[in-house]
Amino acid sequence: MKSIDPSSVPVPQLHGYLLGAVGPRPIAFASTTDKNGNANLAPFSFFNAFSANPPVLIFSPARNGRTNTTKDTFNNVKQVAEVVINVVTYEMVHQMSLASSPFPPEVDEFAKAGFTPLPSETVQPFRVKESPVQFECKVNEVVELGRNGGAGNLVICEVTRIHISEDVLGKDGKIDSHKMDLVSRMGGNWYCRADPNSMFEIPKPIATIGIGVDAIPQDIRNSSFLSGNDLGQLGNVEEMPNETDVNEYRLTELPELFIAYEDDKPRLEAELHQHAHRLLAESRIKEAWMTLLAFNN
Repeated sequence: MKSIDPSSVPVPQLHGYLLGAVGPRPIAFASTTDKNGNANLAPFSFFNAFSANPPVLIFSPARNGRTNTTKDTFNNVKQVAEVVINVVTYEMVHQMSLASSPFPPEVDEFAKAGFTPLPSETVQPFRVKESPVQFECKVNEVVELGRNGGAGNLVICEVTRIHISEDVLGKDGKIDSHKMDLVSRMGGNWYCRADPNSMFEIPKPIATIGIGVDAIPQDIRNSSFLSGNDLGQLGNVEEMPNETDVNEYRLTELPELFIAYEDDKPRLEAELHQHAHRLLAESRIKEAWMTLLAFNN
């Protein structure tokens, strides 16, 4: 494994390592205005939500790594401490990229990128009509992390109004991730699209406490056919299946395997572990557990 001292590599190279490894990153499409009322629109992928009470979003318009100049967005929030953070969908990603061009401060990126400005209700900067979720924010604080090229500037924003398109809401009134079609940033020129093919669900272990990987029998834990993700799923159950259920499952669901390999125990174990791996890929965790435990029952 390559080991790197951040102080020993050029900033552009370090920047590349960070952006290549930390991703995908959500995009804050930030709308600001200067003291003269000039609108600015720019995307930032050093961004996330950090609090719900109060609702706080933070993004970072970093200093230019080559010229050590600051972004128009940074300059604007120092003059007018307000911002609208718009989310970015696949339908608008190329327009968003165009808006990231280094236009002069007096140039309106709404016009250059072909976006529709909407008046906000609680702040001066415009919202982006094409974005399905828009956060009007007041800027509580700007934390400058350094004075050299590449240094970040944390813009700490408190949300004062949220606008959500009904087109992205589900029947339960919540935002439907499948309808959002969000994009995110990777390293270099790469992006990710959060479409149904790239999304998957994992039940959150909030109300339950799993047995843990360390509680899994050693022969299963050391299996060459089970991945770390497989073990994570197995360790997330509150308890292992009981012997009665395992025996019944063996007789009803696995008889062909036991008959086929009754004289070859290593092959039987391998076949059971591979079968369990396939079950776990379908999130059939209880069946996988019973398959694995059947070998010793």
